[in-house]
Amino acid sequence: MSLKEQDKAQLEVLALEFGLTWGDRPNISKLVEAIARRQLAIAPNHDWPKARIIALNRARTALVDAGEIEMAIAIAQLLCERSELTIPLRIELEQFIAHPVPSWRLEVERYLLRQQPFQLFYQDAAERIWQFTIRYAEIAIHEDRQYLDCWCEETAGNQDLPELAHNWCLRLDRITDASVAQIGGAWRAGLAMIPVEMHLRRGLAFAYQSKTNRDKVNEWLGGSPQVRRVVRQVTSTFWFIREVLRYGRDCEVISPIAIRDRLKRELELMSQLYS
Repeated sequence: MSLKEQDKAQLEVLALEFGLTWGDRPNISKLVEAIARRQLAIAPNHDWPKARIIALNRARTALVDAGEIEMAIAIAQLLCERSELTIPLRIELEQFIAHPVPSWRLEVERYLLRQQPFQLFYQDAAERIWQFTIRYAEIAIHEDRQYLDCWCEETAGNQDLPELAHNWCLRLDRITDASVAQIGGAWRAGLAMIPVEMHLRRGLAFAYQSKTNRDKVNEWLGGSPQVRRVVRQVTSTFWFIREVLRYGRDCEVISPIAIRDRLKRELELMSQLYS
Protein backbone atom coordinates (compact mmCIF):
# COMPACT_ATOMS: atom_id res chain seq x y z
CA MET A 1 0.00 0.00 0.00
CA SER A 2 1.14 3.50 -0.82
CA LEU A 3 0.69 5.57 2.34
CA LYS A 4 1.90 8.88 3.59
CA GLU A 5 4.02 8.70 6.73
CA GLN A 6 1.30 10.55 8.69
CA ASP A 7 -1.39 8.07 7.60
CA LYS A 8 0.90 5.14 8.32
CA ALA A 9 1.48 6.47 11.83
CA GLN A 10 -2.27 6.79 12.45
CA LEU A 11 -2.87 3.22 11.26
CA GLU A 12 -0.10 1.96 13.54
CA VAL A 13 -1.80 3.69 16.47
CA LEU A 14 -5.06 1.91 15.60
CA ALA A 15 -3.32 -1.43 15.21
CA LEU A 16 -1.67 -1.00 18.61
CA GLU A 17 -5.01 -0.10 20.19
CA PHE A 18 -6.52 -3.38 18.94
CA GLY A 19 -3.49 -5.48 19.88
CA LEU A 20 -2.55 -6.23 16.26
CA THR A 21 1.22 -6.42 16.54
CA TRP A 22 4.25 -8.27 15.30
CA GLY A 23 6.20 -8.82 18.43
CA ASP A 24 5.90 -5.54 20.25
CA ARG A 25 5.43 -3.42 17.14
CA PRO A 26 2.06 -2.46 15.59
CA ASN A 27 1.28 -4.31 12.37
CA ILE A 28 -0.79 -2.48 9.72
CA SER A 29 -1.20 -5.64 7.61
CA LYS A 30 -2.94 -7.40 10.52
CA LEU A 31 -5.19 -4.37 10.93
CA VAL A 32 -6.26 -4.48 7.26
CA GLU A 33 -6.71 -8.25 7.46
CA ALA A 34 -8.97 -7.91 10.52
CA ILE A 35 -11.09 -5.33 8.69
CA ALA A 36 -11.35 -7.53 5.57
CA ARG A 37 -12.47 -10.51 7.69
CA ARG A 38 -15.00 -8.25 9.49
CA GLN A 39 -13.31 -8.89 12.81
CA LEU A 40 -13.26 -5.09 13.07
CA ALA A 41 -16.11 -2.91 11.82
CA ILE A 42 -15.60 0.43 10.12
CA ALA A 43 -18.13 2.87 11.57
CA PRO A 44 -19.26 6.03 9.74
CA ASN A 45 -18.12 9.39 11.01
CA HIS A 46 -20.52 11.33 13.21
CA ASP A 47 -20.29 14.82 11.82
CA TRP A 48 -23.38 15.21 9.66
CA PRO A 49 -24.84 18.70 10.21
CA LYS A 50 -28.44 19.13 11.29
CA ALA A 51 -29.32 20.77 7.96
CA ARG A 52 -28.33 17.60 6.07
CA ILE A 53 -30.49 15.40 8.31
CA ILE A 54 -33.49 17.72 7.84
CA ALA A 55 -32.98 17.86 4.06
CA LEU A 56 -32.82 14.07 3.74
CA ASN A 57 -35.90 13.57 5.89
CA ARG A 58 -37.83 16.11 3.81
CA ALA A 59 -36.73 14.24 0.70
CA ARG A 60 -38.08 11.05 2.28
CA THR A 61 -41.51 12.58 2.93
CA ALA A 62 -41.57 14.06 -0.60
CA LEU A 63 -40.88 10.60 -2.04
CA VAL A 64 -43.71 9.16 0.03
CA ASP A 65 -46.04 11.82 -1.38
CA ALA A 66 -44.87 10.93 -4.89
CA GLY A 67 -45.53 7.23 -4.29
CA GLU A 68 -41.83 6.27 -4.40
CA ILE A 69 -41.97 4.17 -1.24
CA GLU A 70 -38.89 2.02 -1.90
CA MET A 71 -36.70 5.10 -2.35
CA ALA A 72 -38.19 6.63 0.80
CA ILE A 73 -37.35 3.47 2.76
CA ALA A 74 -33.77 3.57 1.44
CA ILE A 75 -33.32 7.12 2.73
CA ALA A 76 -34.87 6.17 6.08
CA GLN A 77 -32.46 3.25 6.43
CA LEU A 78 -29.53 5.51 5.56
CA LEU A 79 -30.58 7.99 8.23
CA CYS A 80 -31.03 5.28 10.84
CA GLU A 81 -27.35 4.36 10.42
CA ARG A 82 -26.43 7.79 11.74
CA SER A 83 -25.84 8.52 15.40
CA GLU A 84 -26.68 12.22 14.93
CA LEU A 85 -30.45 11.61 14.86
CA THR A 86 -32.66 12.90 17.65
CA ILE A 87 -34.56 10.20 19.53
CA PRO A 88 -38.02 11.29 18.23
CA LEU A 89 -36.80 11.27 14.61
CA ARG A 90 -35.18 7.87 15.04
CA ILE A 91 -38.43 6.45 16.44
CA GLU A 92 -40.38 7.99 13.55
CA LEU A 93 -38.02 6.53 10.96
CA GLU A 94 -37.97 3.08 12.54
CA GLN A 95 -41.77 3.04 12.61
CA PHE A 96 -41.85 4.12 8.97
CA ILE A 97 -39.46 1.33 7.94
CA ALA A 98 -41.56 -1.22 9.82
CA HIS A 99 -44.84 0.05 8.33
CA PRO A 100 -44.05 2.31 5.34
CA VAL A 101 -47.60 2.89 4.09
CA PRO A 102 -50.86 1.59 5.55
CA SER A 103 -52.79 -0.66 3.16
CA TRP A 104 -55.78 1.68 3.29
CA ARG A 105 -53.66 4.57 2.03
CA LEU A 106 -52.44 2.57 -0.96
CA GLU A 107 -56.07 1.82 -1.75
CA VAL A 108 -57.02 5.50 -1.42
CA GLU A 109 -54.22 6.51 -3.78
CA ARG A 110 -55.49 4.02 -6.35
CA TYR A 111 -58.96 5.56 -6.11
CA LEU A 112 -57.49 9.03 -6.60
CA LEU A 113 -55.60 7.86 -9.67
CA ARG A 114 -58.76 6.31 -11.16
CA GLN A 115 -60.99 9.21 -9.99
CA GLN A 116 -63.21 6.68 -8.26
CA PRO A 117 -65.58 7.81 -5.44
CA PHE A 118 -65.15 5.88 -2.19
CA GLN A 119 -66.19 5.72 1.43
CA LEU A 120 -63.67 6.18 4.20
CA PHE A 121 -64.27 4.97 7.74
CA TYR A 122 -61.73 5.86 10.36
CA GLN A 123 -61.11 6.55 14.01
CA ASP A 124 -59.48 9.89 14.74
CA ALA A 125 -57.10 10.84 17.56
CA ALA A 126 -60.04 11.57 19.85
CA GLU A 127 -61.32 7.99 19.27
CA ARG A 128 -64.39 9.18 17.39
CA ILE A 129 -65.63 7.11 14.48
CA TRP A 130 -66.26 9.04 11.27
CA GLN A 131 -67.72 8.01 7.95
CA PHE A 132 -67.23 10.02 4.78
CA THR A 133 -68.58 9.54 1.28
CA ILE A 134 -65.81 11.08 -0.81
CA ARG A 135 -66.36 12.30 -4.36
CA TYR A 136 -63.12 14.22 -4.75
CA ALA A 137 -59.83 14.09 -2.85
CA GLU A 138 -56.18 15.08 -3.10
CA ILE A 139 -53.20 14.59 -0.80
CA ALA A 140 -51.92 17.99 0.29
CA ILE A 141 -49.24 19.44 2.55
CA HIS A 142 -50.32 21.95 5.20
CA GLU A 143 -47.61 23.27 7.50
CA ASP A 144 -45.28 20.32 6.81
CA ARG A 145 -47.92 17.65 7.46
CA GLN A 146 -49.82 15.45 5.04
CA TYR A 147 -53.59 15.74 4.77
CA LEU A 148 -56.34 14.29 2.66
CA ASP A 149 -58.29 17.29 1.35
CA CYS A 150 -61.63 15.94 0.17
CA TRP A 151 -65.17 16.84 -0.89
CA CYS A 152 -67.65 14.70 1.06
CA GLU A 153 -71.41 14.34 1.01
CA GLU A 154 -71.44 14.62 4.80
CA THR A 155 -71.38 18.11 6.38
CA ALA A 156 -72.36 17.40 10.00
CA GLY A 157 -69.64 18.65 12.35
CA ASN A 158 -67.96 20.86 9.75
CA GLN A 159 -67.37 24.35 11.21
CA ASP A 160 -66.47 26.11 7.97
CA LEU A 161 -68.71 28.45 6.00
CA PRO A 162 -71.82 26.85 4.44
CA GLU A 163 -70.28 27.23 0.97
CA LEU A 164 -67.30 25.14 2.10
CA ALA A 165 -69.07 22.73 4.46
CA HIS A 166 -68.54 19.77 2.11
CA ASN A 167 -64.74 20.21 2.26
CA TRP A 168 -62.87 18.19 4.88
CA CYS A 169 -59.18 18.13 5.72
CA LEU A 170 -58.11 14.84 7.31
CA ARG A 171 -54.67 14.61 8.87
CA LEU A 172 -53.21 11.34 7.66
CA ASP A 173 -50.94 10.58 10.61
CA ARG A 174 -53.89 10.83 13.00
CA ILE A 175 -55.87 8.13 11.27
CA THR A 176 -55.34 5.20 13.60
CA ASP A 177 -57.70 2.77 11.94
CA ALA A 178 -59.30 2.95 8.54
CA SER A 179 -61.22 0.96 6.00
CA VAL A 180 -62.03 1.99 2.46
CA ALA A 181 -64.82 0.87 0.18
CA GLN A 182 -65.55 1.72 -3.43
CA ILE A 183 -68.91 3.32 -4.26
CA GLY A 184 -70.69 4.35 -7.43
CA GLY A 185 -71.50 7.81 -8.72
CA ALA A 186 -69.59 10.67 -10.28
CA TRP A 187 -66.20 12.10 -9.37
CA ARG A 188 -66.18 15.86 -8.85
CA ALA A 189 -63.83 18.21 -10.67
CA GLY A 190 -62.43 19.59 -7.41
CA LEU A 191 -63.08 20.93 -3.93
CA ALA A 192 -65.69 23.58 -3.20
CA MET A 193 -64.18 27.07 -3.53
CA ILE A 194 -65.09 30.67 -2.81
CA PRO A 195 -63.27 33.81 -4.03
CA VAL A 196 -61.56 35.89 -1.34
CA GLU A 197 -60.21 39.37 -2.02
CA MET A 198 -57.29 40.73 -0.04
CA HIS A 199 -55.15 43.86 -0.27
CA LEU A 200 -51.42 43.61 0.35
CA ARG A 201 -49.41 46.61 1.51
CA ARG A 202 -45.86 47.73 2.23
CA GLY A 203 -43.12 45.13 1.74
CA LEU A 204 -45.56 42.24 1.31
CA ALA A 205 -47.07 43.93 -1.76
CA PHE A 206 -43.70 43.66 -3.51
CA ALA A 207 -42.51 40.35 -2.03
CA TYR A 208 -45.75 38.38 -2.49
CA GLN A 209 -45.41 35.32 -4.72
CA SER A 210 -48.63 34.43 -6.50
CA LYS A 211 -50.24 31.05 -5.85
CA THR A 212 -50.68 30.21 -9.51
CA ASN A 213 -53.14 27.40 -8.92
CA ARG A 214 -55.41 29.49 -6.68
CA ASP A 215 -54.90 33.20 -7.38
CA LYS A 216 -57.31 34.39 -10.07
CA VAL A 217 -56.38 38.08 -9.81
CA ASN A 218 -53.00 39.54 -8.93
CA GLU A 219 -52.69 43.23 -9.82
CA TRP A 220 -51.72 46.64 -8.53
CA LEU A 221 -54.76 48.56 -7.32
CA GLY A 222 -55.51 51.59 -9.51
CA GLY A 223 -54.54 54.87 -7.89
CA SER A 224 -52.67 53.05 -5.12
CA PRO A 225 -49.24 51.97 -6.38
CA GLN A 226 -48.38 50.57 -2.95
CA VAL A 227 -51.40 48.22 -2.76
CA ARG A 228 -51.60 44.84 -4.50
CA ARG A 229 -55.06 43.33 -5.03
CA VAL A 230 -55.25 39.55 -4.90
CA VAL A 231 -58.34 37.41 -5.42
CA ARG A 232 -57.81 33.82 -4.41
CA GLN A 233 -59.98 30.73 -4.63
CA VAL A 234 -60.14 29.41 -1.06
CA THR A 235 -61.14 25.87 -0.08
CA SER A 236 -60.67 26.14 3.69
CA THR A 237 -61.28 29.15 5.93
CA PHE A 238 -59.14 27.56 8.64
CA TRP A 239 -55.98 27.30 6.55
CA PHE A 240 -56.56 30.65 4.85
CA ILE A 241 -56.82 32.52 8.16
CA ARG A 242 -53.68 30.80 9.49
CA GLU A 243 -51.81 32.04 6.44
CA VAL A 244 -53.17 35.57 6.62
CA LEU A 245 -52.28 35.91 10.31
CA ARG A 246 -48.62 35.48 9.34
CA TYR A 247 -48.86 38.56 7.14
CA GLY A 248 -50.00 40.77 10.03
CA ARG A 249 -50.93 44.34 9.22
CA ASP A 250 -49.56 44.05 5.68
CA CYS A 251 -52.66 42.11 4.58
CA GLU A 252 -56.33 43.13 4.77
CA VAL A 253 -59.13 40.72 3.81
CA ILE A 254 -61.81 42.69 1.97
CA SER A 255 -64.43 40.09 1.06
CA PRO A 256 -66.43 38.02 1.66
CA ILE A 257 -67.65 39.64 4.86
CA ALA A 258 -68.05 36.24 6.55
CA ILE A 259 -64.31 35.52 6.33
CA ARG A 260 -63.42 39.11 7.20
CA ASP A 261 -65.58 38.82 10.34
CA ARG A 262 -63.98 35.49 11.30
CA LEU A 263 -60.53 37.00 10.97
CA LYS A 264 -61.60 40.06 12.94
CA ARG A 265 -62.92 37.83 15.73
CA GLU A 266 -59.65 35.89 15.80
CA LEU A 267 -57.68 39.13 16.11
CA GLU A 268 -59.97 40.34 18.90
CA LEU A 269 -59.40 37.13 20.87
CA MET A 270 -55.64 37.48 20.39
CA SER A 271 -55.81 41.08 21.52
CA GLN A 272 -57.62 40.06 24.71
CA LEU A 273 -54.73 37.73 25.58
CA TYR A 274 -52.36 40.72 25.63
CA SER A 275 -54.73 43.24 27.24
